[in-house]
Amino acid sequence: MLSSLLIIGIWMLLVLSAALVCRKRWPEQRELSRKIVHIGTGPVVVLAWWFSIPASIAVPVAIAVTVITAINHRIQLLPAVEDVDRNSYGTVAYGLAISLLLLLFWPEQAVAVCAGVLVMACADGLAGLVGRGVSSPSWTVWQQRKSFAGTVTMGLVTALVLILLVLISQSPLHPLRLIAVCALAVGLEQWGRWGIDNLTVPMAVGLSWMWMTV
Repeated sequence: MLSSLLIIGIWMLLVLSAALVCRKRWPEQRELSRKIVHIGTGPVVVLAWWFSIPASIAVPVAIAVTVITAINHRIQLLPAVEDVDRNSYGTVAYGLAISLLLLLFWPEQAVAVCAGVLVMACADGLAGLVGRGVSSPSWTVWQQRKSFAGTVTMGLVTALVLILLVLISQSPLHPLRLIAVCALAVGLEQWGRWGIDNLTVPMAVGLSWMWMTV
């Protein structure tokens, strides 16, 4: 157990170090370092599932990290995590979503937790980078700019993540239900003012997992 926690801790240290290096190397790219943390956090849940980390450890750690994130949002001790060009509570919402999913499903339905977190980490994280980096038609939803490239990335990566988890967990695959969950994730991501999609997307996907795979 100790070695498993050490590996998870080393992974998070590497993620934070990469974000800090990125922040120092490209200070004008304020969103990039935050996305590194955003995407890099996702595999932690997979590692916890792989190492069979019990709820008695996973839940308190997730809650503690969420509290620390909320404090950092206030004082910005680690600007690489919070210093973005808009008013966002996304990192706090992200931690809250992980904590709630762990409380609801861990460890009996760990795959549901992984589904919610990995969709948020990979699909939403890459959608943000692609949307900013690729020129494409865009629109505004609730004072938030959304783009065609970012939205397509969100949908495709969500589908890929869910299909991989279906295969890994050997769950039934229902294409229409898969498409419905992807559409739900994309729709909620559109309404992401203040970073609230970091809560709504993983919660919706995690809660939909059982319905999608029955």
